[in-house]
Amino acid sequence: MKIIKTLLITSLILILAIVYLSIFGIKTNKFNNQISNNISKINKKINLDLGEVSYLFNPYKFTIKIKTKNPQASIEGINLKIKDIQTNISLKALIKDQFLIDNLQILTKEIKLENVMSLARKFKNSPQLFVLDTMIKDGLVSLNINLNFDKDGNIKKNYEIKGYVKKAKLNILNQLKIQNLNFNFGINKNIYSLKQIDLNFKNTILKSSLIEIKKEKDLFFVNGQFLNDKKDFNIEDLKAIFSDVFNDVDIKKIEFSSENSFSFNINKNLKLNNFKIESVINLNQLISNQKNLKLKTYLPSFNEKIKFDGHKIVINYNKNKLDIKGSGNFSFEDKTDNISYQITKDKDSFSFNLKTKLKNNSLLLNILDYEKKEGLNSLVLIKGNYSNKKKLRLNFISLEESDNKILIKGLDLSKRFKIIDIKNLSINLKNSKKVSNKLQLKKDNSNFFVEGEIFDASKIINNIMESDEDSSSIFENFNSKINIRINQTYIDEVNYINNLNGHINYKDNKINDLELASVFSNGKKINLSIKTNNNLETITRLFSSYPKPLIRRYNFIKGFEEGYLDLNSTKRDGVSKSLLIIDNFKVKEVPIFAKLLSLASLQGIAALLTGEGVRFTDFEMKYSNEKDLTTIEEMYAIGPAVSILMDGYIQSKKLVSLRGTLVPATTINRSISSIPFLGKILIGEKTGEGVFGVSFKIKGPPKDLKTTVNPIKTLTPRFITRTLEKIKKN
Repeated sequence: MKIIKTLLITSLILILAIVYLSIFGIKTNKFNNQISNNISKINKKINLDLGEVSYLFNPYKFTIKIKTKNPQASIEGINLKIKDIQTNISLKALIKDQFLIDNLQILTKEIKLENVMSLARKFKNSPQLFVLDTMIKDGLVSLNINLNFDKDGNIKKNYEIKGYVKKAKLNILNQLKIQNLNFNFGINKNIYSLKQIDLNFKNTILKSSLIEIKKEKDLFFVNGQFLNDKKDFNIEDLKAIFSDVFNDVDIKKIEFSSENSFSFNINKNLKLNNFKIESVINLNQLISNQKNLKLKTYLPSFNEKIKFDGHKIVINYNKNKLDIKGSGNFSFEDKTDNISYQITKDKDSFSFNLKTKLKNNSLLLNILDYEKKEGLNSLVLIKGNYSNKKKLRLNFISLEESDNKILIKGLDLSKRFKIIDIKNLSINLKNSKKVSNKLQLKKDNSNFFVEGEIFDASKIINNIMESDEDSSSIFENFNSKINIRINQTYIDEVNYINNLNGHINYKDNKINDLELASVFSNGKKINLSIKTNNNLETITRLFSSYPKPLIRRYNFIKGFEEGYLDLNSTKRDGVSKSLLIIDNFKVKEVPIFAKLLSLASLQGIAALLTGEGVRFTDFEMKYSNEKDLTTIEEMYAIGPAVSILMDGYIQSKKLVSLRGTLVPATTINRSISSIPFLGKILIGEKTGEGVFGVSFKIKGPPKDLKTTVNPIKTLTPRFITRTLEKIKKN
């Protein structure tokens, strides 16, 4: 009985001891040396001073849980600020004199990152730690380390490291510098997880919920997300990041927020590969100056500054291929319209697809004399691509506004926006003069065919007449034949020609051969031909039995009637020599002529000019053109009332300098009758006394001409000879 009682008491005491040890444990430093010796077996460079240690017994696993607070620890002289250490000692291992520790948990205080990286690489120098040590330069870290050991004291692969980093500096491959980096992290075998990340990058706060790094063989695979709140960005900071984009665009202000996911891998040489990113950008505002865009010709409201707002943009980048999709508003001078777009960059080639709804902005197509006014809805579609060879191809252009439609296919433009090639053009619209335009251009092999019911060519004619050859040409490197057949062609606001037929041959961007023929509505003919001969001379011939529509383009001549016009011109090496002949016509108003008659006191002739008109039987002008200088070698006009002989020069838009002689017909007739031998006059001998006329000079800027006159008693032989030649011919 005593034995049983003793056993029961002993068992009770043992149970109570086990319960006490399991719940409360004991505190002692008697086993510190043995524990330190076991930790040194993990790494001999570890120096550990445990202080007072708590021991808790685990009867189920037959282990003792050891805990200590604020121990002193160092590795190769580097002190570690440890908050807590706990481990499990196997009693079985203790009995068998094996490695005692099967688990080790270390909780640190905040430690300098540079120290942790150094210690971690000394403890276990893995490629992952090498990458991190290369990237992380400054900051603080707190660690929660959980290690499991085998019986030989080796760390098992199921280790786990958790913690946080704050106020770190990150330098990724000397390219991306990050400030004030804060995140939580977890490390487990070959996986690194970064969570709740926020950082400062180029004065921009970026946040991320997760970035994960996985190691497979010699590669590190990185993926994650980040976002930024709406922010007014510093343009210089963006230029530093996206130099390829922002160096070519003059951006004054940009404000946006974004959500982004990305992935890439890093090889053992720390080279980035397979970079992918998907971004959703909410563009609140972007203001840009675009001086190089020649848009004002087409968009009158455009004044260099473009404003974009309310854009949602999705960006995908994968293997050097960039895809951008977006839509929102754009404004010129506070006139706002909508645009949607898709832009794809693949290597050195861009493709784009634009769609814009124009309502508040006007649209001009001067060559067609078309204007889409403010307040009218129109839809513009543009598809094309741009290569590194500076070649712009517009595969598809469409404009629709009410019943007005323009369709262009296969348009190739040079960097000067000159036409290199075009496959198809279809026009069906009313222009600003309410003239319908129905025209088609088609390409067949290397030749073009222009056909249509009706076309207003007045703007095209004006542009050709008002511009020099190089600037007026809409083509570049053009070598083709254009065949033309148009039923009705307007040459100005009122006059039109019927059955325009012919062809234009271009060689090296210049007209080499042209033949066009047509008739006016009154049956009068007009013919134009241009030929280039073997001497590289360009010979132009224009004939019209109805010159009125051609003359009325010159605003200073009013009331031109009747007559025939014949122009012959030869051009070589940029210099042209021309002869213009107009027969049997009359004019009612020429301001310079009227002023000249007034100064010469020829009131009777001046009255004709404002009444029924002054008639001329002959008009001839020999002149030459070189660049912006027109030299009039000789111009004379012979009429029943008055005759004029003139020469001089005109410097385009700068200076007019003319001189000549004006003589009433009565004086000429009297002079001729008083001369006994007409043949002597014809060979230029001195004329008799008493001949009356007026010499004049016209000089000054085109808008401020000064006219002077002087009476003369003797006419020049040249004047009389010219007059008599015409009288004799008639």
